[in-house]
Amino acid sequence: MSYSFADVDSVRQGLSGVQYLADEGIAGVVYLAERLQKPVLVEGPAGTGKTQLAKSVAEATGARLIRLQCYEGLDESKALYEWNYKKQLLRIQAERQGEDPEGEGMWQQIEDDLFSEEFLLTRPLLEAIRSPDPVVLLIDEVDRVEIETEALLLEILSDYQVSIPELGTVAASQIPLVFLTSNNTRELSEALKRRCLFLHIDYPDLDREKEIVLAKVPGVGESLADQVARIVRSVRQIELKKAPSVSETLDWARTLVLLGVEHIDADTAAETVNILLKYRSDIEKALKEFATSDEDFAVPAATS
Repeated sequence: MSYSFADVDSVRQGLSGVQYLADEGIAGVVYLAERLQKPVLVEGPAGTGKTQLAKSVAEATGARLIRLQCYEGLDESKALYEWNYKKQLLRIQAERQGEDPEGEGMWQQIEDDLFSEEFLLTRPLLEAIRSPDPVVLLIDEVDRVEIETEALLLEILSDYQVSIPELGTVAASQIPLVFLTSNNTRELSEALKRRCLFLHIDYPDLDREKEIVLAKVPGVGESLADQVARIVRSVRQIELKKAPSVSETLDWARTLVLLGVEHIDADTAAETVNILLKYRSDIEKALKEFATSDEDFAVPAATS
């Protein structure tokens, strides 16, 4: 079997090539996941790059990305497969019009036809298993599904095969690289956790967030990127309902570049804080912080 990554360093280089800046821990887990053929459970605050990691791995390896977006009420018909009932009904109606309903073997033939590949609607899980080409399967926000659906995921990820009563067992021709993301809205089962490698992605440190801004925001200078990273770090230290995510940091940096800002003062931060924070109570707390800060508040004494 051929592997996409020769070692941990090649993972970092590959992800860097698609503008995902992975630290040693992230790169190590991705490397082991491919070699051990085990899913990765990625937990952490919303907006820290969990979903983007799976997308970037797919881009770096040239694999096909298949995404299952989880939500409350997700069931087997949306995650695995279902039959095309409308098309089946049309086939029955066509057969009835074209042949004698009492014809010998007619209904048995119709039934055989109705539950064939022609009428099968594949959903992300089955699609990933059936694919002959390399696949990165992203099961996004797995903590939002019910226990029953989580059990289905566990069954699929244990054997990488699906039993379809009308067609038989479909086994994976190649093992997809699987990423499950969770925002910790509920505790996942121990069985699912045991099946996976674990990775926690937190907010990046100051230097890494600056690197991310420089890599992702066209036209941003090093000085502005540094100011953005420092202010966002300071804002996250306030007791907020929702701390700014990395994606919101990038949105804020893009906004400042668009406005032609080179130095962020308290007034500029106050005027654009709604890009960074999305709750009124959080904005009010941040505005108070800006108002009581020194004029050059983008360069605090503590930089670590």
